[in-house]
Amino acid sequence: MLLLGTVSLFGDMTYESARSISGPFLALLGASATTVGVAAGLGELLGYALRLVSGNLVDRTRRYWSIALTGYALNLLAVPLLALAGSWQLAVGLLFIERAGRAIRVSPRDAMLSFAGRRMGKGWGFALHEAMDQGGAMLGPLAVAALLAWRHDYRLGFAVLLLPALLSLGVLLLARALYPNPAALEPAGLALGARGFDRVYWRYLIAAGCIAAGFADYPLIAFHLGKSGGVGGEWIAMFYAIAMGVDGLAALLLGYGYDRHGLSVLVLAAVLAMPVAPLVFWGGFGASLAGAILWGLGMGAQESIMKATIAAMSPAEQRGRAFGVYHLAFGVFWFAGSALMGWLYDVSLTALVVFSVALQGLAAVQLFTLIGPIDRYLLPATPPDGRA
Repeated sequence: MLLLGTVSLFGDMTYESARSISGPFLALLGASATTVGVAAGLGELLGYALRLVSGNLVDRTRRYWSIALTGYALNLLAVPLLALAGSWQLAVGLLFIERAGRAIRVSPRDAMLSFAGRRMGKGWGFALHEAMDQGGAMLGPLAVAALLAWRHDYRLGFAVLLLPALLSLGVLLLARALYPNPAALEPAGLALGARGFDRVYWRYLIAAGCIAAGFADYPLIAFHLGKSGGVGGEWIAMFYAIAMGVDGLAALLLGYGYDRHGLSVLVLAAVLAMPVAPLVFWGGFGASLAGAILWGLGMGAQESIMKATIAAMSPAEQRGRAFGVYHLAFGVFWFAGSALMGWLYDVSLTALVVFSVALQGLAAVQLFTLIGPIDRYLLPATPPDGRA
């Protein structure tokens, strides 16, 4: 668990840093705003579609490490190659490769995390990984920002990201050497159904889809805060940093509680995240800060205990497909919800807020009805000690 967490720490330092400066770099190469937006959207859709393919492939072949290594190599090595891009077309192609690599490695990585989490509790395992993941997501962009403030050279910024990329791949190779058969860490579990996933899985997927569609994306929040003038540009970035810190801390707390109290902890997190939209779109500085904090809490739940629930419901031999279907559905609903909320923003802020709160509320109700059915999958876990 700690090894995969370290892989993600260095990995997030690499590609989250790239994401933080890819927009202005593309503009420098002559790309239009439309090109940047379309490329970002298509890259995300490509990524979510490939997660299902990757999940099915890993279940059929059981080659967790090979598929994960392929994905990580594409994901991470495409980033420093951006330093050599001489046109925006080539840069966009490399960004597509980065997104595709991330998609390929997500399902096998999550499956291996779930196997390792069997010893310490799946909630705590995914939470610990998310905390380390967010550490890299914060440190990397800050380091690149400092470098750009010193040299003002985007190509240099991409080039230096070769170091964390190689460190991430090196730790991944070490993890493979130490744990060549990750599925052996978990015994056979409950089956989802004779012919595939049972009704509980699909009902949970509907709840997750409602959360994804109704959860305001931070770029839209940042756009509103900047446009409204109630929050300065430097504070918008600070709000995001605070949210990322809350994300990591909340993941740990929620994961700890989840292994002891089950799905009710996720219901609580969903309810607490409901006021995000009214706080950030209707409130002033203080309300927006509170909304950013609750937004971070919601993200922490999505990246830890929501994934842990998928792991708890699925046996080892179907784990890759279970995560692949989940990631695809979550991504499609997120994309559709974000697009609709972007349109609603131009039409009516009230309609946007009502849409967001209503979907989050529907998700909370659906999750509440699933507490009993899902908790039967959760096995007693030993107290978290950070070892795997």
